[in-house]
Amino acid sequence: MKENQEYLDVENQVISEKDVKQYVLERYSEVKQGQKIKNLVNFQTMNKYMIMAHDQEELKKLGYIVASYKKIPFSEILDYYEKHLEKSFEKKPSVKKHTNVLLHVFGHFSKDLSRQERKTLLDLLEQYRKENIALGKLLAEIHPIIFKFDNTYLASQTYFLLYSNIAPGIFSNI
Repeated sequence: MKENQEYLDVENQVISEKDVKQYVLERYSEVKQGQKIKNLVNFQTMNKYMIMAHDQEELKKLGYIVASYKKIPFSEILDYYEKHLEKSFEKKPSVKKHTNVLLHVFGHFSKDLSRQERKTLLDLLEQYRKENIALGKLLAEIHPIIFKFDNTYLASQTYFLLYSNIAPGIFSNI
């Protein structure tokens, strides 16, 4: 493995954070080709938690950029957005950042869970925070809940696509 490169073992396939960034930036290039604010809004929506796992401050800036589409020429918005999107991936995700993302995700359905289901998920989150279980295991527990409550917003997140089945302790050196 390359020095200073985080690698993720996803179902025995190696994915680096560089690959994650490349995947997201390739999807963004499709948005730029489409030249429609609707596509940018959809992109922002689908990648919210992925970006949050890297840099929450840049996520806020990206939101402001998208919201300014009526005030700034769209070509400038695309340029600003790309600059801040790339900047967001300069920071590596960590257990703490993933925990923050997962708490936001829980907020979408926690009121619909039984007390025992909430406790189970929070216990799993604590096990993840202590690096006793893999992020992928926790996401595997969340995934059926997303579909149980028909939460298409969460189901469309690239975060779940790219961070499922991650080996335990992979972010311990960050």
